[in-house]
Amino acid sequence: MTGARERRGADGPLIGLAVGRGTGPELAAVFERVVALLTASLPGAARIARSPGLYHSYVSLSQERDVHRIRTLTARDAARYEAYCRELAARGATAVFRTAVNAQSLYLLRCRMRAVKVDLLTSGADSLLLVRDQAQGFYTGENTHTDGEVSRTLTFSREITTQVVEYALERARREWPDGRVDRVMMAYKFHLLDGAFGSWVARLSDRLGIRVEVFQPDTVNRNLLAHGLPGRTVLIAGNEWADIMHVVLLDRYGAGRPENRCTENVFLDPALRQLVEYQTVHGSADDLAGLDRVNPVATLRAAALVAERHAGCPGAVAAMEAALAEADGRGVRTPDLGGRHSTSEVVDAVTAALAAPDGGGGAPRDPALACGS
Repeated sequence: MTGARERRGADGPLIGLAVGRGTGPELAAVFERVVALLTASLPGAARIARSPGLYHSYVSLSQERDVHRIRTLTARDAARYEAYCRELAARGATAVFRTAVNAQSLYLLRCRMRAVKVDLLTSGADSLLLVRDQAQGFYTGENTHTDGEVSRTLTFSREITTQVVEYALERARREWPDGRVDRVMMAYKFHLLDGAFGSWVARLSDRLGIRVEVFQPDTVNRNLLAHGLPGRTVLIAGNEWADIMHVVLLDRYGAGRPENRCTENVFLDPALRQLVEYQTVHGSADDLAGLDRVNPVATLRAAALVAERHAGCPGAVAAMEAALAEADGRGVRTPDLGGRHSTSEVVDAVTAALAAPDGGGGAPRDPALACGS
């Protein structure tokens, strides 16, 4: 990979690592350390291929004063990251972890690569599969500048709508193998599209033999507040609504604080279908850069997900959750969570807990030992 720094582990799985400014370098180091630990006992430890250079954060771009310069850097980062992902996929990589990057660059490439963001939220017997359409809509598009005015041109298409719905249903079958889905809903500002969007979905629903309901976002909000959502719901949403409502849905399903979570982006472009991007939900936290104070919990969870799903390390996620709970139970937390510990201290506590015997019989909790068995 041109310009990329790759850490090799004899024929192990290839994992991408894209690093943004702000606290990106610190969290990238955490990711590398933990993936190495989790996969250490595998026949071939994971190979980490870093993308060349750092991508801009919103804060680093905002230091530029010239609008044309900001547009140029935004487009450049999007092009660089797209090329990097395509090369990763061509080399057989199935996962890339990305720290926070300027959102406008991400929206440009998500449109080109036809991305959806996936969250499975559970509360008791209830589950919500949230699939956020990042490939079209008001978060995508191109800007045109004139004196004192910015115009944004965007597109909705039947082809992309079909791809997004079909992927959501495919993912639902994977998450719920018994086939039971209580409701499939879509939350879009479809009334602004002259009836075209509703017509596409109606025809698609007929073809698939599945009832797919389209609602205005405010209707979904009212239903959520008044009745909740049925046990197993697939909710496909325009990114402009889902981005705002994500924290509300996390709270509704008892899924914890956004800054502690990671999430996944799936690319529907056929050349990229095997590559999954993992990211922290929180931003770049530029004000904490270099202070060893950024919350590493989301990155630790992402490392465990990648190790389990893409590096042949079953049990990594459960082991990580147990280690995080142990560290938190001892009050080892960064300041944003009410603690007084540094990033390094939290990571040290979690990795020590991963390797320590558990309290129920002395079995090693380190999933790398199980992976290597």
